[in-house]
Amino acid sequence: MPLHTRHFELEEARSLLKSIHPDLSRLVELKRKLNSKNYDVYRHQYFGGAGPNGTGQYPPELDELVTVVRSMAEKGILVKGLDDGLIDFPHIKSNGEEVYLYYKLGEEDILFWHPVQSGFAGRRSTNQL
Repeated sequence: MPLHTRHFELEEARSLLKSIHPDLSRLVELKRKLNSKNYDVYRHQYFGGAGPNGTGQYPPELDELVTVVRSMAEKGILVKGLDDGLIDFPHIKSNGEEVYLYYKLGEEDILFWHPVQSGFAGRRSTNQL
């Protein structure tokens, strides 16, 4: 049974990539800004800060980052890396195996896929789909 309810054909993911590219770039930019403020987005606190967020308030960049991630999730896209703009598109191969079409910001296209369990280390060329 598949893990995801939404799956993409390769050409569909490639087409969608064009429209979400600005959002993906923005995610990386927001993460860099939060890093420069020593804000840990994964723990929702400032590095070395006392208590939640050091001050008890979330930086405005975090709110925007969450909004962009939610927008992508609503489309069925999995955000895997905020620092490098890494995303996956769930895909069902012709043999019924659920895999991820892999894209990293800066690459020219969706060039790789990987089995759900293996992650980046198991990536293979989309020519092998």
